Amino acid sequence: MVKLLFLLPLLMCMAWYWYLRQHGWSITQGKKGFAYIIGFNLAIGASLWLILLLTQR
Repeated sequence: MVKLLFLLPLLMCMAWYWYLRQHGWSITQGKKGFAYIIGFNLAIGASLWLILLLTQR
């Protein structure tokens, strides 16, 4: 399951891109959303990495 976590940000970015296109917005208008998605996924990844480090010892 952990091996597939890289798909989460890809799917979220694809969904955000689709949302932007459906509403007629450009990618530059939605770049803040992409930044939030990437930041959210980095936070999830960092917390899972920390949990992995803490539980292996």
